Amino acid sequence: QVRLVESGGGLVEPGGSLRLSCAASGSIGSIAAMHWYRQAPGKERELVASINTRVGSTYYVDSVKGRFTISRDNAKNTMYLQMNSLKPDDTAVYYCKATSLYSAIYWGQGTQVTVSS
Repeated sequence: QVRLVESGGGLVEPGGSLRLSCAASGSIGSIAAMHWYRQAPGKERELVASINTRVGSTYYVDSVKGRFTISRDNAKNTMYLQMNSLKPDDTAVYYCKATSLYSAIYWGQGTQVTVSS
């Protein structure tokens, strides 16, 4: 089992920055990849960014490329999402997800990000 706890959400003005954290505990060694998803009101949950925990390769959805950076600190068992140049369209609940080597899926509880003046 893997437990994921997100933090770092909040209210920020357009153009501002936030850094989200996702702390993992439990069977950390089984995690193959970690992801950030988001879900805005009335919309489907969408994949924002992913990172392979073995080789560090990353993926970003087009709408956040050049603005968001996904990273991980293996010593702290924590994944981050640095979000810069935030736009109102980035407003959503952001979720951390982990996928294991055995195809198990784990989700965090989510953290609210609101971009508004």
